[in-house]
Amino acid sequence: MKSVEIIARSVEDAIEEGLAKLETTKDEVDVSVLEEGTKGIFGFLGSKQAKVRIERRPTINWKCIISKNYIVELLDKMDIPATLTVNVQDEENILMDLKGDNLGLLIGRRGQTLDALQYLVSTVANREGGEWARVIVDIEGYRARREETLKALARRLGSKVRGTGRRVALDPMTALERRIVHSELQDIQGIETHSEGRDPFRRVIILPKK
Repeated sequence: MKSVEIIARSVEDAIEEGLAKLETTKDEVDVSVLEEGTKGIFGFLGSKQAKVRIERRPTINWKCIISKNYIVELLDKMDIPATLTVNVQDEENILMDLKGDNLGLLIGRRGQTLDALQYLVSTVANREGGEWARVIVDIEGYRARREETLKALARRLGSKVRGTGRRVALDPMTALERRIVHSELQDIQGIETHSEGRDPFRRVIILPKK
């Protein structure tokens, strides 16, 4: 629920009721007073109730709730049991971690399904507007393991290029994975890297430094 309109005896009562319905606090909403309440004669004759509209701001906390609800609903529809942990790391980053048995289906080949899931969650969360939030979806530490695998691969192929003097083209990768490879090899003498092609087929090239 993103917004509510509440009618109550006073503006204060309407705001309090609206915040309870939205399960949020006043610092995360915008309040519009649509009608001021009046007490009337003797407190009831001719009295008029107040009406307010309360709308959530697209804060990082709200986007966190949207992301969590989306994944929970998706897992339920797929009939995949899993435990979801969600943390707001700062004003720009949301970390979501899934744990459970047989979650390989959600990771896919080289994390492609996981990347697709992350993209969908990020799109759903950020269509609320406001500052862009980076949503990171992980499954039992897969991304950290994948990063270490890429670093080891980069070092091994970098050594091969230095030894043979021949360039090597890696398999297509996401932009994040390409950055990991570039970063791992940037300080190694005798070689250089760049990316070629268009997404989703863009790949890292390792070649002897001229």
